[in-house]
Amino acid sequence: MYKEALRPVWAEINLSNFDYNVKQIRAKIGPDREFIGVIKADAYGHGAIQCAQVLRENGVKTFAIATLQEAITLREAGAQERIICLGLTPDMYADTLVQYGITPVVCESGNAKAINDAAAAAGVTVDCLIAVDTGMGRIGYLADDTEYAVEDVKKIAALPNIRIFGLFSHMATADAYDKTFSHEQEARYIRFYEALTAAGIYVPFRTLANSASIMELPTVHYDGCRPGIILYGQYPSHEVDRNAFHIKPVMQVKANIVHLKDVPVGFSCGYGRKFIAQRPSRIATIALGYADGYPRPYSAQAKVIVNGVVCPIAGNICMDQCMIDVTDVPEVHVGDEVIVMGTDGVNTIDADYIADATGTINYEITCAFGQRLPKVFVK
Repeated sequence: MYKEALRPVWAEINLSNFDYNVKQIRAKIGPDREFIGVIKADAYGHGAIQCAQVLRENGVKTFAIATLQEAITLREAGAQERIICLGLTPDMYADTLVQYGITPVVCESGNAKAINDAAAAAGVTVDCLIAVDTGMGRIGYLADDTEYAVEDVKKIAALPNIRIFGLFSHMATADAYDKTFSHEQEARYIRFYEALTAAGIYVPFRTLANSASIMELPTVHYDGCRPGIILYGQYPSHEVDRNAFHIKPVMQVKANIVHLKDVPVGFSCGYGRKFIAQRPSRIATIALGYADGYPRPYSAQAKVIVNGVVCPIAGNICMDQCMIDVTDVPEVHVGDEVIVMGTDGVNTIDADYIADATGTINYEITCAFGQRLPKVFVK
């Protein structure tokens, strides 16, 4: 139990494992390619400020986030590195973007002009990345409509207080077995880049590769790679070759038992009475619930590790608490540690298991645990 957590439940963040993953990724992409550390969503729930420090110690000079608030948090914590905002910045926030020295992604000359005007008012020049939609369908110029895009990008290139720093796009299916669509995206990206170059628009930096692309698509590594989920020791999907790239999970979720009771046959637990004791049972309570990111739909399949024994959750997960059937644990006491997600060296419950049981992905599991749980950083 960690007193500084102020709760008998916490997300334990292993910064040594994070450091290991950074080094594995660096070895994969090579020493000369820009390593863009994606630490959006509070580093996928792992703590952006602390993860940024480990990246910094490994020579990483560029971070990527999704919102201005995330960028401001890093700047106010002392980050001096380039910070790329992967989401679009509405015109009304252009002055904030300039104030904090953020590198925006743009895909419309009117928006670029708003940023340019804010930069001019501040007496600075802002770097930007041009976003091209090669098949994700999210943001960016349509890759196949180069006639319109080139003319609009020319307007951006003519703005005096904006410099086109790079070209950005995002892969949609790089984590799938079938890489056909990924290669189509690669071809569209190249054609778009060549169209800009042919029009006399200088683009010094190209970035396309996400985590799965880093693992399996070396032809799209270009000038910079954007590792995200692999930084945190999670694989992008079940379809990538995990044997070809070794990483270590960074987050474990742990709790302490706060209450124990022995109950008779027929005793029920939780909303809806989904657990009814079929034998005299011992029920433990931990102060973890769905408001902490522990998914309520996981209840029927949920399990935890208590003193080396895998135990089921008893009934539906509540908002702030849940109950565990610890009847088969020989010695159990209030205060004993419960592994909700992680390993004891023999038994493992990982983010993939929780994600598969709830019909989602490991990204969502770590992000959700990272929102409300106190974080304890260990090495």
